[in-house]
Amino acid sequence: MELKSQMRRMGVDARAAARELRGVSSDAKNAALLRIVAELNTRRDAIVAANQKDLSAAKESGMASAMLDRLTLTDAVIDGMAAGVAEVAAQEDPVGAVTEMKQRPNGLMVGRMRIPLGVIGFIYESRPNVTVDAAALCLKSGNAVILKGGSEAFHSNLVLGEVLRSALAATGLPEKAIQVVPTTDRQAVRELIGLTELVDLAIPRGGEGLIRFVAENARVPVLKHYKGVCHVFVDRSADLDRAEEICFNAKVQRPGVCNAMETLLVHQDTADRFLPAMITRFQQAGVELRGCPATCRIAPELTPAQASDWPAEFLDLVLAVRVVPDFPSALDHIDTHGSKHTEAIVTSDYSRARRFHAEVDASVVLVNASTRFNDGGQLGLGAEIGINTDKLHAFGPMGATELTTTKFIVFGEGQVRE
Repeated sequence: MELKSQMRRMGVDARAAARELRGVSSDAKNAALLRIVAELNTRRDAIVAANQKDLSAAKESGMASAMLDRLTLTDAVIDGMAAGVAEVAAQEDPVGAVTEMKQRPNGLMVGRMRIPLGVIGFIYESRPNVTVDAAALCLKSGNAVILKGGSEAFHSNLVLGEVLRSALAATGLPEKAIQVVPTTDRQAVRELIGLTELVDLAIPRGGEGLIRFVAENARVPVLKHYKGVCHVFVDRSADLDRAEEICFNAKVQRPGVCNAMETLLVHQDTADRFLPAMITRFQQAGVELRGCPATCRIAPELTPAQASDWPAEFLDLVLAVRVVPDFPSALDHIDTHGSKHTEAIVTSDYSRARRFHAEVDASVVLVNASTRFNDGGQLGLGAEIGINTDKLHAFGPMGATELTTTKFIVFGEGQVRE
C-alpha cells in the first residue's frame, strides 16, 4: 500500500505540474533546459561516480558487454547529453503553434493549436542518458514526466534526477514536472501504468519483455518503442565498397542498440562478389555469422541459420545473412520478419530506391546509408524519447513535436447554430 500511495502521489504532483507548465513561456522552458546543460557539466564527477556503482553491480551480475556499453556514462556520453539538451532548447517551441486557420461559410474562423499531451509515464531500461533526453523533450513540449528506469541504472538515474530537479528549481519551474521513481521495485511500473486519471500516456523503451508487459497490463494509452529487427539489403546494382562500409557500420559500430542491423540481405547476382570480403571483415571484428544455405555455400565455415534467427533482435555481435533471388524477395523477407523499425537498401538503381522507400513498411527507410541513422539526434530532433514502431499517433523517432497533439480553436463574432 505504501508503494501504491507513493506512485499516486507522484501522479497527482505531475498532474499539477503539467497544468502549471501550460502557462510557462518558451523563454522560461529554454532557460530551464540551458540550466540542465550547466548542471550536467557542474555535476559531472557525481554523475560518473554514481554510474560506476551501477557498472560495478552490472559486471558482478555478468551483464553482456553490449549492455554494459549502453549503461556506461563517459565524459563523451555526458557531453552528448548536454549537446542534445542544448539542441532541444534551440528548437522552435511546438506548443501554441496554430495551423490550418480557415473561415467557414458562416464566418467562423476554425484552426488547430498544438498542445502538450499532459503527463507521460516513461518506463525504460539500461541507458541512463535517456533520462535526460526524455526529460528535456517533455519539458520543451510542456509535459510533466514520471521516469521509471531499470534497476541496473538506479544510482545513475537518481543523480540525474537531482540534476534535473535542481535546474527546474533554479529557474522557477515546478520541480515535480520531472520526477524519477526512487525505487527498484518492479511493482512501481504496474502502479504507474494504472494511474488512469493522472497519466495520459505510457511510453516503454527497452527489451521485448518490458514492452509486452506494459502493453498487456497498462490501463492508460501506450506508445511502444518495440524491438529493432533491422535489415540492410545489398541490391544487384550496389557499389560494393559503399555497401561494405554501410553494412559494417550498421552491425559493428554499436551492436547493442535498436537501430543496429540484425539481418543482411544480399541479391544473388552480387553475392559471390560481395560476401567473401564482407564475411572476412565481419569475422575479423568478432561477429558471429549465421547464414542461409546459399551463404554457407560461399562460406562453408559459417553456422547455418535457423528459422528463429530471421526475426531475432540479437543486440550483440551476431548477424543473420541471407541471399535472396530478387528485389521482391527482399521486400517479402523484410515484411515477414521486420519490426517496422529501420530498413536500408544499398543500390545504384534510382527506381529501386524509390520502390524501396514507397513499399517498405518501417519508421525510417534509408537508401545508401547505415541503419544507425534512425536516431532523434541524427535526424534533427535533438534527442528522442523513443522510436515508435506503431503508427499512432507518431511513427519513428519522437521529439518534442511528437509529444504534442492538437485541439481545435474557433473565433466567432456572435454566431449561433441554427
